[in-house]
Amino acid sequence: MSVTELPGDRAPDSPTAPPDPARPARRSTPLTALLTRLHFYAGILVAPFLLVAALTGLAYTLTPQLDDALYGDTLTVSTVGEQARPLAEQIAAARAAHPDGTLTGVQPGDGDRTTRVVFARDDLGDRQHTVYVDPYTAQVTGRLTTWFGSTPATTWLDDLHRNLHLGDVGRHYSEIAASWLWVLVLGGVVLWWRRRAAGRARARHLLVPDLSAGRGVRRTRGWHATTGVWLAVGLLFLSATGLTWSRYAGANFSAGLDALRAGTPEISTALAGPPPAAGSGHHGGSPVAPAADPATYDRVLGSARAAGLSGPVAITPAAEDGAAWTVAQTDDRWPVGYDRVAVDPVAGTVTARSDFADWPVLAKLSKLGIQAHMGRLLGPVNQILLAALALGLLCVVVWGYRMWWQRRPTRADRRAPLGGPPARGAVRGMRWWALLIGVPVVAALGWALPWFGVPLLGFLVVDAAVGLFRRRRRPAAPVSPAPAGG
Repeated sequence: MSVTELPGDRAPDSPTAPPDPARPARRSTPLTALLTRLHFYAGILVAPFLLVAALTGLAYTLTPQLDDALYGDTLTVSTVGEQARPLAEQIAAARAAHPDGTLTGVQPGDGDRTTRVVFARDDLGDRQHTVYVDPYTAQVTGRLTTWFGSTPATTWLDDLHRNLHLGDVGRHYSEIAASWLWVLVLGGVVLWWRRRAAGRARARHLLVPDLSAGRGVRRTRGWHATTGVWLAVGLLFLSATGLTWSRYAGANFSAGLDALRAGTPEISTALAGPPPAAGSGHHGGSPVAPAADPATYDRVLGSARAAGLSGPVAITPAAEDGAAWTVAQTDDRWPVGYDRVAVDPVAGTVTARSDFADWPVLAKLSKLGIQAHMGRLLGPVNQILLAALALGLLCVVVWGYRMWWQRRPTRADRRAPLGGPPARGAVRGMRWWALLIGVPVVAALGWALPWFGVPLLGFLVVDAAVGLFRRRRRPAAPVSPAPAGG
């Protein structure tokens, strides 16, 4: 495999190197020629996006340790007590320390982790103020501006990886990288496989670089492609999971799940009976609204625990009175805990339930894939695997560009700063049935993955136009004059 593997391996390592007699010339099929040319140009043009994605992704793998280093005193407690204080007391402490904002959720402390009390404010946009409380002493340990629970450092690195801090415009870069990564990986694997000799050497050289090759492009290509083969499955995984929450391809993926009824199931928060009258807590002598009473959180949490929700959970009050609250498990490590229940905040009864075991298969795979992509599913092992993939991808890309430079013509009459592209014309040589099958498949992929389809169409149009222009400019062969006489 090669993310930027350059073609033309029949060229010698140097102008004076003799041809390899043990490797007979193989006639390239039109499909191989097309893959070679597409792989070359896609590798050259997409590799910068892959470099950025690999570097920012490598930085993101360190966020758990970075959070502990920067916010350890806020996120964790120094001493784990025997019994946690009531949530009502912890919420009251958080509200007293930071009185601004609307309470939108609570994540009770678990083990040495502090309780998170989340407040929304209009001036924060999609951010929140999270107040951290020691669950055993009800003492506030700090406050951070978070994004869906992520600390400022994690949020900054997440934005860097997803959009380079450029908002929606920046999201195009990561979608381009994810849309083309699988094409480069699969295309590189096919090209590398075809270059191997038959028999045992094929399997051996797929897994070990050909160290018998001398210095030059062949040795670089050996390291480049063999490393890519080792990384292929992981890179395909990163491409697929990255596309699931990209801007355009992710929207198409979500629409497909909805059409198949394979998305994450909704949990009903509807309650029987009319909601309590607004203001009844002030004028009618009835209890205050559940969302305004911190004691409701203890009641809802107790019902969820009795229903079997263990481990870390998040309690989300209803957006309006007369609806159930939601309690969801938030354990991202394998075996994951994603069960949810809806609880009547007044009666304390469970009104609905959604267990992860009952989710559709595609919804499960999507959820687990995203968590693994973010390095959360398997803890430190997950982080190490992602870091290895990122470092390996960086090496593969650098080796690809090195091959491009090594293949440059060095003769005095053909000197050039970089290697030339493969010959065009592969499409014209393809069988009609291959085009009949391939064109609709590529068109469907281009529709589902716009940042694959649009650049591919542009490449084909420009390449065809350049080829036509050069053929028309090619001087015609001189015609010999007819012999005189006769």
